[in-house]
Amino acid sequence: VVIPKTRKTYCRKCLTHTVHKISQYKKGKESKAAQGRRRYDRKQSGYGGQTKPIFRKKAKTTKKIALRLECSKCKTRRVIVVDRAKTV
Repeated sequence: VVIPKTRKTYCRKCLTHTVHKISQYKKGKESKAAQGRRRYDRKQSGYGGQTKPIFRKKAKTTKKIALRLECSKCKTRRVIVVDRAKTV
């Protein structure tokens, strides 16, 4: 899917239609200090192998595309989800 670099759409902060810059949303880097990560690392340490189930029954072949829209005036960002696609 070819997505344009900009789009004129409604901005909730400006309360009007403005030009938004479009980029693809990507997950941020996971924190090593997060409670769940600390708990998991503690559980994994020592003898005993893998402690939690590893999911292996993947059903979907594509992912839904999340686009990050940034207002050119107030720089407010929001994320919208578009249809499934193999490539963007």
